[in-house]
Amino acid sequence: MAEGSGASGAPWQVAIVGSGPSGFYAAEALFKSGLPVQISMLERLPVPYGLVRSGVAPDHAKLKQVIDVYSRIAEMPGFEYYGNIRVGNDVSVGELCEAYDAVILACGAEADKPLGIDGESLAGSHTATEFVGWYNGHPDFRDRVFDLSHERAVIIGQGNVAADVARILARSPQELAHTDIAEHALEVLRTSKVREIFVVGRRGPAQAKFTSKELKEFGELEECDASIDPAELALNEASAAEIAGAGNAGAKRIVEIFSGFAARPPGKARRRVVFTFQKSPARIEGDSRVRNIVLEHNVLSGAPMNQSARGTGKFMSLETGLVFRSIGYRGIAMPGVPFDPRSGTIPNLAGRVVAEGQSVPQIYVAGWIKRGPTGIIGTNRADSVATVASLVADLPKLSAAGGKSGFASLRSLLHGRGTRPVSFSDWKRIDAAEVARGANLGKPREKFTYVREMLALLA
Repeated sequence: MAEGSGASGAPWQVAIVGSGPSGFYAAEALFKSGLPVQISMLERLPVPYGLVRSGVAPDHAKLKQVIDVYSRIAEMPGFEYYGNIRVGNDVSVGELCEAYDAVILACGAEADKPLGIDGESLAGSHTATEFVGWYNGHPDFRDRVFDLSHERAVIIGQGNVAADVARILARSPQELAHTDIAEHALEVLRTSKVREIFVVGRRGPAQAKFTSKELKEFGELEECDASIDPAELALNEASAAEIAGAGNAGAKRIVEIFSGFAARPPGKARRRVVFTFQKSPARIEGDSRVRNIVLEHNVLSGAPMNQSARGTGKFMSLETGLVFRSIGYRGIAMPGVPFDPRSGTIPNLAGRVVAEGQSVPQIYVAGWIKRGPTGIIGTNRADSVATVASLVADLPKLSAAGGKSGFASLRSLLHGRGTRPVSFSDWKRIDAAEVARGANLGKPREKFTYVREMLALLA
């Protein structure tokens, strides 16, 4: 248990930037550290919970139950939530360091990795993040337009986000009608003409990054069949060795599920999802919008657990008007903070931000901006605990003089810049209004999708 406090016995002041899982788990770890601490959680949107609110698919309601844990943390003495504050814009990291003893950046990985191919910017070519944000009612993506009048969609990537995109395209409107999917998205999905969804992986079935639970769902959809060419499930020697390994039971289960899909007789469902492997996008073709995607066949080489895909010079084309990329995410640089553009993360050692090999005093990182976009929601707990352990060890030398005033010193500054902080009690008003709106539609909630709507409710 840590001991000590700031000047005159005052609590240590810590700012956490970001209100997703890593931010809340960092707050939890600070409270469990035994430090007398006052936490300010700063979030750029008025509403909290990050990707749990705006990234978890609407048909996965159980995954959102972790919000109950975060809500209890937010109600703890010594915690304050301040939404509608854009760190790096409304207030700088340097100004936070003047007001707080320590700052934890837990702002995630908000940008998609590009494919880097010709035609990627054509209309009809989208990031998975755009689509996920759109159907989840995220204000950044509320006004995106997705043309679902084409019969085939192609998704590049074989991780859980790609699975979410494919599943939302594949589900019937009836399956989605009683979820918290944004109503504007449901209206478009009701008129969707998409009948075939290709999910493309550059490596083989043994290397697909789905979790078995996510993948299994494709065999349980009401109006969609899962399809695989059995020939594509033939494993090379290294892949067979991978799934035989004692520590790779997850990959073995994935291959078994794929094999089950391949063994099914052709169905008569309105839609089908086609999983295909060892193919990489070579180019997207079209004049003003996507008309076709060209895929190159790959061959795998390398030792088990370390195989890479190499193009063979053989190509295939798929006619399509809709392409989504889901090949990974990267953080966005924040003014005044070191950034590694290659990894898309903030350089750090054990959560301590570093520049040119030296720790940057007071600034720490947690979550995807620290380690990259890996793991599931629960993975962030251990990650945040490790960062907080570094912070707690550093606090006495960082703030020997103590006396930081925390959010009190930011209030007038933000007011002068026209920023209206949103408190946790304000959020609860928004929350209640969303639940009431949803009840009228037979849904758990209907989210506000514009910041101006949220602020107007509070006004």
